[in-house]
Amino acid sequence: MSRRLSIVSTMILFAFVAGAAGCSSATSPTLVPHSGAMGIQKAPLSLGTWTTKAPMPTAREQLAAGVVNGRLYAVGGVDSLGYSNAVEAYDPATDTWSTKASMPTARYELAMGVVNGILYAVGGYNGIRNLNTVEAYNPATNTWTTKASMPTPRYGLGVGVVNGILYAVGGIGIHGRSDTVEAYDPATDTWTTKASMPEARGNIAAGVVNGILYAVGGYFNGAKRVNQAYNPATNTWATKALMPTARDDLAASTLGQRLYAVGGYKNTKHFLNTVEAYNPATDTWTTKTPMPTPRDGLATRVVGDTLYAVGGNNSGYLNTVEAFSPR
Repeated sequence: MSRRLSIVSTMILFAFVAGAAGCSSATSPTLVPHSGAMGIQKAPLSLGTWTTKAPMPTAREQLAAGVVNGRLYAVGGVDSLGYSNAVEAYDPATDTWSTKASMPTARYELAMGVVNGILYAVGGYNGIRNLNTVEAYNPATNTWTTKASMPTPRYGLGVGVVNGILYAVGGIGIHGRSDTVEAYDPATDTWTTKASMPEARGNIAAGVVNGILYAVGGYFNGAKRVNQAYNPATNTWATKALMPTARDDLAASTLGQRLYAVGGYKNTKHFLNTVEAYNPATDTWTTKTPMPTPRDGLATRVVGDTLYAVGGNNSGYLNTVEAFSPR
């Protein structure tokens, strides 16, 4: 009799444990596949997921991008035909691309910022010289306008917009890697020189979180982990927690009060799919699900709650478009 009770008790206990496990799985992180160095691996959903989207019409790298009214605009770069002035617009709602009016100046390694619905293409290189060219694109009229030139010609720079002012930081100037910071006011079409970056770097990425501009990575005697923050209100720089992975030719965008550093290149000719998110509130970095396609020279921008990585290079020009959701 005691044996039967023991068996029944064991069965009840097993059912209770199984039920508890089933309940807990509803709140535990879901495992999703992602690409890794060793093939398909598993990663918690909390680290984010990637999906592949419609390819960009023109495969290219070292392009710039901006978002206006829920559409992503991919501008310039270099492709199989040379330096590009292509402008192509992506609509996430329909997962489709359309071709827009070409940028007046073909160039690559330019940067871009958006102020009041206008995209500003800044600097770059045209195969002959460093550029200080600034051209503005109005998506509403599909037209370009030439603006006041940036004081310092350079390429491989970063751009961030704070309170309607565009800040151009770092890059590669006539005399090499630059620490130059210059601010453009579209309202007056004028430039002002600001406090220099603590460390000169080219091929950097930049993004803005809560009114502070962060310049991450880049190259100067090797790929960098540097993360430096600029406060326009005080015109001062501060050094922050190092990015876990040293890299240049990466991209950066702000999503959900985090700065996401995506892709890039290491000193050993290694194209990266690394994704790391910086939290300014805690001055800490978190590694996220790797991008499916390793690449450098890409552009990233955020539409809604999704980050889009477009173009780039991985031993060839890419038209690849991949979308990252942090949830």
